[in-house]
Amino acid sequence: MAPPMAPLIPRADITGLVLAGGLGRRMGGIDKGLAPLAGRPLVAHVLERLEPQVGPLLINANRSPEAYAGFGLPVVADHTPDYAGPLAGLEAGLAACATPWLAWVPCDAPGFPADLVARLAAWVVAHDRPIAFAGAGDQRHPVFGLIRRDCLNSLSAYLQSGGRRMQGWLLDQGAVICPFAPAPDGSDPFANLNTPDDLQAYPLA
Repeated sequence: MAPPMAPLIPRADITGLVLAGGLGRRMGGIDKGLAPLAGRPLVAHVLERLEPQVGPLLINANRSPEAYAGFGLPVVADHTPDYAGPLAGLEAGLAACATPWLAWVPCDAPGFPADLVARLAAWVVAHDRPIAFAGAGDQRHPVFGLIRRDCLNSLSAYLQSGGRRMQGWLLDQGAVICPFAPAPDGSDPFANLNTPDDLQAYPLA
């Protein structure tokens, strides 16, 4: 049974982070967050979806910092070198976060639920956990989550030890998986766009 949606963590206490620090190999090597979708950069659609759900916003990017800065938001690069994956982006976001909580999403999934952060917040409160991330059916989606800022030291130590497994680290920290139903059309609400063909085929509402 789903926990109640209250008490919620206030939006002002949650910083939103968009992870756009990857190499975009399957996107032909271009900066994925800046790939065009319906005439706008992909990251613009993601920011538009996330902004009403959180307080401050951050972008994690390791390339094209000037382009990302054009969105008028702080841009933070990985502290861990060599494109260490989404955990490195999460570390950078936590280090820059000035609120008690941080919600993170990837730059390549513009259709994630409009109540994502509220539901994750309800889940961490109901289960008294420091982290929640999304699940849908049999699929787990650790690149969509909510974390307490005070998890930063543990994450930095894990990365410095060579750890890179996002789901493994989250679960080791006591993360709870928050279930989400499929979209009304039966599709995965957390579907990501990995290739130029995915961008072309994506149905924007």
